Amino acid sequence: MQKQFSPLARFALWLGGVSLTATSLVIPSTVQAQSSLNGGSAIPPLKPIPESTYIPPAAPVSTPTNPDSQALATHIVLVLGERRVYAYQNDKVLASYPVAVGKKGWETPQGNFQVIQMVENPVWENPWNGKKVAASLDGPIGIRWIGFWSDGKNTIGFHGTPKKHEHFLGTAASHGCVRMRNQDVVALFGMVQNGTPVRVVQKK
Repeated sequence: MQKQFSPLARFALWLGGVSLTATSLVIPSTVQAQSSLNGGSAIPPLKPIPESTYIPPAAPVSTPTNPDSQALATHIVLVLGERRVYAYQNDKVLASYPVAVGKKGWETPQGNFQVIQMVENPVWENPWNGKKVAASLDGPIGIRWIGFWSDGKNTIGFHGTPKKHEHFLGTAASHGCVRMRNQDVVALFGMVQNGTPVRVVQKK
């Protein structure tokens, strides 16, 4: 059964919502995420997101220290109970990172999905006042976005988090999305592509 969000939840995913604009957006024309939560039927494709004027990050992107960070992952496993995401190349773990997941009432959906949206330097739009926040290391969603779930209107994915909020990593604190350190989501971004399988489970 597909996860149902309340009107408020559909209106807001992280810090009151995720609204993204970027020039480096990847949206598949034929690939759609598959969810075991709705019997394996295809999740409706995302509507195109309009281009915006490019806004560079306020600070340079950190260089990943993991030597395997540029290897391409064959699949991603998010273990909610561990608050950790794993990037695999077949049976080999390329890297793993601590994350914050959805809190009670806003749980991150479990099931089998795939990467459906990738954005560098995403611009976050406040759903209450429409104010746009440029991508930065201190921005609400950091400097990378990797979407893997959508109801056709809203999207859930991996994204960065400000350093002042990194203490939430390892907890259930988000509105469904998966928060990561900026340097970690940059590394993960380099290991996946559109269509990379994403499995979300409570435990291994």
